[in-house]
Amino acid sequence: MAASFDGLRFSHWQTESRVDGIVVLSLDRQGAPVNALSQDVLIELGDLIERIAIDPPKGVVIRSAKAAGFIAGADLKEFQEFDRKGVVNDAIRRGQAVFQKLAELPCPTVSAIHGHCMGGGTEISLACRYRVASNDGSTRIGLPEVLLGIFPGWGGSARLPRLVGAPAAMDMMLTGRTLSASAARGIGLVDKVVEPALLLDAAVAMAQKGTVRPFRQRFLGWISNTWIARQILAPQMTKQVARKARKEHYPAPYALINTWQKSGGGNIQARLDAERRAVVKLASTPTARNLVRIFFLQERLKSQGGKDHGIKHVHVVGAGVMGGDIAAWSAYKGFEVTLQDREQRFIDPAIARAQELFARKVKDESKRLAVAARLKGDLAGEGVASADLVIEAIIENPEAKRDLYQSLEPRLKPDALLTTNTSSIPLTELREHIQRPAQFAGLHYFNPVAQMPLVEIIRHDAMAPETEKRLAAFCKAIDKLAVPVAGTPGFLVNRVLFPYMLEAVTAYAEGIPGAVIDKAAVKFGMPMGPIELIDTVGLDVAAGVGKELAPFLGLPIPAALSAPPEPGKRGKKDGQGLYKWVHTEKGSKAVKPEVAKDYQAPSDLEDRLILPLLNEAVACLHDGVVGDSDLLDAGVIFGTGFAPFRGGPIEYIKATGADALVEKLKTLQGRYGDRFAPRPGWDSPALRGPTA
Repeated sequence: MAASFDGLRFSHWQTESRVDGIVVLSLDRQGAPVNALSQDVLIELGDLIERIAIDPPKGVVIRSAKAAGFIAGADLKEFQEFDRKGVVNDAIRRGQAVFQKLAELPCPTVSAIHGHCMGGGTEISLACRYRVASNDGSTRIGLPEVLLGIFPGWGGSARLPRLVGAPAAMDMMLTGRTLSASAARGIGLVDKVVEPALLLDAAVAMAQKGTVRPFRQRFLGWISNTWIARQILAPQMTKQVARKARKEHYPAPYALINTWQKSGGGNIQARLDAERRAVVKLASTPTARNLVRIFFLQERLKSQGGKDHGIKHVHVVGAGVMGGDIAAWSAYKGFEVTLQDREQRFIDPAIARAQELFARKVKDESKRLAVAARLKGDLAGEGVASADLVIEAIIENPEAKRDLYQSLEPRLKPDALLTTNTSSIPLTELREHIQRPAQFAGLHYFNPVAQMPLVEIIRHDAMAPETEKRLAAFCKAIDKLAVPVAGTPGFLVNRVLFPYMLEAVTAYAEGIPGAVIDKAAVKFGMPMGPIELIDTVGLDVAAGVGKELAPFLGLPIPAALSAPPEPGKRGKKDGQGLYKWVHTEKGSKAVKPEVAKDYQAPSDLEDRLILPLLNEAVACLHDGVVGDSDLLDAGVIFGTGFAPFRGGPIEYIKATGADALVEKLKTLQGRYGDRFAPRPGWDSPALRGPTA
């Protein structure tokens, strides 16, 4: 068997012909820290399989030679390039053909999975007869292509429903959810789960002896893909998807359901052909192009933080919603945390909320106790002296913050960093009297902390570059995406979001129902409407931001935000704001008053909401609040949830046309006033470049 590979030269695959008759193919993609399936990798694999088919061994095992994991998926940079050249069809056809050759080998084939097994990695595993996975806790198996605006195109959507049954398969593919090794074993995706040290031996044994899948799994794989089952299940799946995503915004899940409904009962080649045609069509949509672009923006943000932050102990001052949740998240991510406030009655609810977070995130109770032990209430502020990072999260009052810094700074270690979670106050205004401004910065989180991925690192002209590097590394350590921004009022996200929210409240004050305003924003693609968002953030916080930002932006403030709200009416946290809020098992939910059926929303409502946001995004780019348009788009998407399928404010402007949007702004200016006047920067070449 060893001679069968003579004459073949490989850059990415290692071959081993064992004395027991098993051939082991190990993927070690050249010049890359993780394995991804490029066309070169697939071509080499195709050559290997052709040679194996000539003189089949007793079995074949496919594994990764990289410690990081199995296969991360397709090479997305290559995918982007193929899209530009219009050759996605060829790339998908090649992947399908190689995996089908693997599936047709007359000998048993086994994939040995450890670490990440995503997209194409899962698809190559599905083309094998058996699958063995490591149970070391890091193994995650998934088909997340829907998050990129497509669905599995190398046989994944054709094979998975037959293997595990349509309900489980479609749930995986429609959500992009990943499974642990044990969960994958539970649905029949994996045949055996073993200790990491035994993975290769178990895969070899599986290739030698095989296994019989339980009758129930085989029956479910057959019955759930029959014609009648597909006609019953497909409409139900469509309804579920429609609750979370509109077809015109995210066509991929709908296309996946439709392809399975029409072609899921055919032979493998018919299913592959239907899969390929649908995925090629999806790949050319603006949604797919924008979602792939956002993936790379996310990777760029992740790469900004190294590992050297030198932070072990975090001290948070202010146990309100933000401060308490920042403390809890830091403890969950492995840091020793002390939480300080003026009175114990403020600290106790924050600790209680932290326990709820730990219960949700850490299922193993023994590990949960260790996580909880890392967070300690600290009424006297004794943790300041040993902290490597202090995060101030008190009220949005410059004088109160400066007074606090004067009491904190003399007690800090020489190399400790002092940061503020202010959402809008310029850092030049806060750093007065600070003795070590080089080690002072903004670290602005977003609510809810556990869900929002972004943290703004706020700069000022006296901040040391080393401070930014350490904070970026800290953000990476707590699984947050960091965007460095200028310390001007509102920074990036709140500055862009504020005119949008302000116009929503103005429209609300005019008598347009909140539910109608929210519906217009959600229709555009926002994750929630602005009225609901204001209640979620808190009317008190919104009023504080308004006090700082309105004069800077020259915008009038509606009565609802001109002063702090009445006690007990701050929004979601009090159960009453612009909406009433009720508590459910899944959290608090806004109760939106019914709108008369014959009510007609103003035709320009969407423009009134979205154009102020775009207008301020242009001004932020013009003012240098962020380094470039990609960082701006990333910050606004990850900080506000701005319609990901549109690619971000600047990308949306490019796609729609800057000149057309300026004309719309001028129309609104004539109709409603100078708050719609085009801001500086609309003539920038950055708004007229090629779209992604």
